[in-house]
Amino acid sequence: MKEQNGLKAVALGGGHGLRASLTALRRLTGELTAIVTVADDGGSSGRIRRELKVLPPGDLRMALAALAGDAPAHQLWAELLQHRFGGTGVLAGHPVGNLVLTGLLERMDDPVAALAEIAALVGAVGRVLPMSPVPLDLIAEVDRFDPDDPVRTRRIRGQSSIAATPGRVREVQLLPPGAPSCAAAVDAVREADLVVLGPGSWFTSVIPHLLLHELGHALTSTDATVVVAINLVPQVGETDGFSPVELLRVLDQHARAQGGLRPDAIVADLDAVSDPRPLLRYAEEVGARLVLARLAADDDPAQHDPARLAAAYREAAAGAGAAG
Repeated sequence: MKEQNGLKAVALGGGHGLRASLTALRRLTGELTAIVTVADDGGSSGRIRRELKVLPPGDLRMALAALAGDAPAHQLWAELLQHRFGGTGVLAGHPVGNLVLTGLLERMDDPVAALAEIAALVGAVGRVLPMSPVPLDLIAEVDRFDPDDPVRTRRIRGQSSIAATPGRVREVQLLPPGAPSCAAAVDAVREADLVVLGPGSWFTSVIPHLLLHELGHALTSTDATVVVAINLVPQVGETDGFSPVELLRVLDQHARAQGGLRPDAIVADLDAVSDPRPLLRYAEEVGARLVLARLAADDDPAQHDPARLAAAYREAAAGAGAAG
């Protein structure tokens, strides 16, 4: 494995899951790229994209804050980006960073350039890129929606609606069809030594990256070591009842148009895997290294401990022969 500053790492996802990966990976390298989903349609991001027709800024903002430098001035900017307005007026609930990024997106034609401006403000360790330069929408096929008719399927549109569904998600699709990938994100995956998918909202933050043609092809054909990180706890609606192996198979199934996804390493928490034998068999089936370790924070089993997750990523990358 390369020395810390020489390892080119890419993490894909959105929200809190991507933040966990970025917080861990920055302990391993300064050459770090976050590729962020842009399908959020809830909360502040949803309000902004509906009113102003720009990329939903929330997950992009969170990634920028996670990569902020350690200098006091950089931390001050990161804290300001995360600050939410209170009160009951039109600004209530909006994080400052969402509004700042939206202003830059309106003033600049290139979202990559807009993100680079804020990355400079926070002294980002690495860079943040959108998965696509245009806002995307998700449509999900959901079953078990109606307890009286569990085999009936329904189509649900919108990331926030999918995340809140009482049913079981089977498949997701992206709109608009043929949406472009961010060219810089595709290049980052192609040039990476280490690529990390997950943890995070499986169907709405992790899988969508595989559904864009150029980005999905880059992920399934990259020479980098590909690591998949399994979530600590199930997500209500999205992954209730899914075993770790089912999560991995559904990831592969959504990459079938690109030839499928075969990870080089799988990272999972010991307490999140009740029986490791099926996961071991799956890892052997696809030729992946399985890293089982305690990854959760001591004070919150639903949150990753950054040092433990970083150690697991280091082991996964070294064992899979990344950047030797």
